[in-house]
Amino acid sequence: MINKKDYYFDNSATSHPKPEKVYEAVENAIKNLNGNPGRAGHRKAVEISREIYNVRCKLANFFNIENPLQIAFTANATESLNFAIKGLDLNPGDKIITSHLEHNSVLRPLYYLRDSKNISIDFFDDFSQIENLITERTKAIVVNHISNVNGNIQDLEKIGFLAKKHNLIFIVDASQSAGFYPIDIQAMNIDILCFTGHKSLFGIQGIGGIYVNENIHLTPILEGGTGSYSKMERQPKVMPELLEAGTLNTPGILSLGAGIDFINEIGLERIKIHEEFLTDKFINGCKNIPNLIVYPTLSEKRGPVVSVNFKNVPSSDIGAILDEEFNIMIRASFHCAPLAHDFLNTSEYGTIRFSFGFFNTEEDIDYAINALKIISENI
Repeated sequence: MINKKDYYFDNSATSHPKPEKVYEAVENAIKNLNGNPGRAGHRKAVEISREIYNVRCKLANFFNIENPLQIAFTANATESLNFAIKGLDLNPGDKIITSHLEHNSVLRPLYYLRDSKNISIDFFDDFSQIENLITERTKAIVVNHISNVNGNIQDLEKIGFLAKKHNLIFIVDASQSAGFYPIDIQAMNIDILCFTGHKSLFGIQGIGGIYVNENIHLTPILEGGTGSYSKMERQPKVMPELLEAGTLNTPGILSLGAGIDFINEIGLERIKIHEEFLTDKFINGCKNIPNLIVYPTLSEKRGPVVSVNFKNVPSSDIGAILDEEFNIMIRASFHCAPLAHDFLNTSEYGTIRFSFGFFNTEEDIDYAINALKIISENI
């Protein structure tokens, strides 16, 4: 059997490969730092506690957060968003604004509030619609920074300014943007930032985080051991213990710290420019392929995510061909974002999603475009 190169274009799901220092950080965490942080006073527990605090500081610097202790580690962005949305202090009849391009990690917690607490959800497509949706009962705006379906980028500075103007809580899902697009919680007036570690931040799966503004008090949806405040009957109300029940994923946290170190060494702007170049090259190469639809964004800017389809062909069929015949790994189907597909008129077949990462090359893009051309000639 001839060994073929794998062409990985599924970085929106999880980034691959990881920087070498990420693998090394995980191995070191398991082999040498395998104490339980905050659960003892011996040197291994103290050492890993110190390492975890260092990662909080790296994240604080990365997102321009003043107090690293306002960052709690979670399993993923979904857990963070559940903390953020379900933990809000809301009353029946209150309203939350969100977009039609949200992932189910935003939509399902919102639907939970709708069904269990009679909270209304107002949807927007374009920034210009948001202010008209705001009423005296509106309490928060929740948006994903970059759509995981078509790469649409929300203007966080404009939305954050609007939220601050109307005294609304601004919650951002940065799953697709953290590590690709600069995020400044001060400049963008972000009150709660939810992120995952295993995508553009280059960490391993199973690690995420949440930043909560000191003036916002969430009700935790998980309670348990924190290693501190052990005599309290209920979960401590201070961060990060408020949202960190149970033993932390120390290998994951250290992998996240190594991923941020890699980004800082390479330069976030350099990563962004490279991925934008690959995205533009791919879109331009797709323009002249017969029967291939490239789905647009509402915003002028686009993240490194592109959805395409061949007319009247299920996306899953093309995904299987790309994998089996060309060793091209993409995601086909609905990407856990049903309203986005309603918006794009792709609810029947889903889309073929290409998502690019820093380790993709121009040659990879040429190969992908050529594969789509060959498929076009044969369907």
